[in-house]
Amino acid sequence: MNQAARSYVAKLRGVFGFPVTPFKPDLSLDLSSLERNVDEMAAHPFCAMVAAGGTGELYSLTPAETEAVVACSVKAVRGRMPVVAGTGFNAVLGADIAKRAANAGANCILALPPYYVNAPEEGLFAYYEAIGKATDLPLMVYSRDWAVFTPNMVARLAERVPTLVAWKDGQGDVRKYQRIMEASGDRLAWFGGLGDDCVPGYFAIGVQAYTSSISNIAPKLSLALAEAGEARDFVKLNELMKRYVNPLYAFRERLRGYEVAAMKEAMEMLGLPAGGVRPPLVNCREQDKPELRALMEIYKEMR
Repeated sequence: MNQAARSYVAKLRGVFGFPVTPFKPDLSLDLSSLERNVDEMAAHPFCAMVAAGGTGELYSLTPAETEAVVACSVKAVRGRMPVVAGTGFNAVLGADIAKRAANAGANCILALPPYYVNAPEEGLFAYYEAIGKATDLPLMVYSRDWAVFTPNMVARLAERVPTLVAWKDGQGDVRKYQRIMEASGDRLAWFGGLGDDCVPGYFAIGVQAYTSSISNIAPKLSLALAEAGEARDFVKLNELMKRYVNPLYAFRERLRGYEVAAMKEAMEMLGLPAGGVRPPLVNCREQDKPELRALMEIYKEMR
């Protein structure tokens, strides 16, 4: 990967907007709502916008739907920031989706883990290599769930896949992530990706940006978290975490899949179109909604 691509991702600092993928009542794509949401989000100074990522329910979308989501997001952003497009599943589908995303105008590819959880190291590397070779776009690996890497593995993968220029952590082990960052240095750009609740730890070890699901409901809060993190202002950061972030993330832990379902329900409560979630996720339970509604009253301060 040439120096221009490395310089490109080195400029991505602060917050990645991480929009949900809205669905209609029949769970078909609601592209008009997606365009509205992304347009409003892009009015804020995010460093990039992620289309069809984990929060965007990539794994419930078809390749054609993913391409449509990326194209719609590119249109809505209107050149105000780069668009990062998610891909995954397996080597063949992952490469196909990456090509579709490039054709739709994406600026960077985000590779989620393959569906197979017991892949040996060589197979895992071949998976990312196939996606990396599919386009000339910069590649970002999302190390989450079963895609666990040692510092040496990350360094070797970076040598094997020239388009790999950025790493997004989804493990939340800041001790290990710090060692990974030290081992590869400025060969890769380093991002936090597990959640807004991990912002203090991520910025403490030197990430340059993080991906925020809270950006869907409170863009100003996401940006304030990154600003405090970059400034190492942990007094301010702790205040924001205590009032806004920790209560919401405690709620999200109530049921598997609430990291998406709760965010969509929160958006609807704030008058933002999101719709429900597709299986295997389930919508927010009725008995949980009053507590979430009370939280959103507090979040209105940061709208």
